[in-house]
Amino acid sequence: MSNRKDKIKNFIIENFLFGEAEDLKDDTSFLEEGIIDSTGILELVNYLEEEFELNVDDEELIPENLDSINNVTSYVEKKLC
Repeated sequence: MSNRKDKIKNFIIENFLFGEAEDLKDDTSFLEEGIIDSTGILELVNYLEEEFELNVDDEELIPENLDSINNVTSYVEKKLC
């Protein structure tokens, strides 16, 4: 597991699951499982922008980029290349 993926997963666990991660898989949908709501997406975006020093454009606020640990990690990797 990459360092970036670890950071993202830890952020999700600590901020949205209150340290309880037994059912969280890397491909678990945040929205379908009720892990993150629309306000949570904004918190996640803020974290990504600060932690990885990137800018998330409005048109990039889609599930394909932000709806699972795998999606977020892939999105960050693409943005940083």
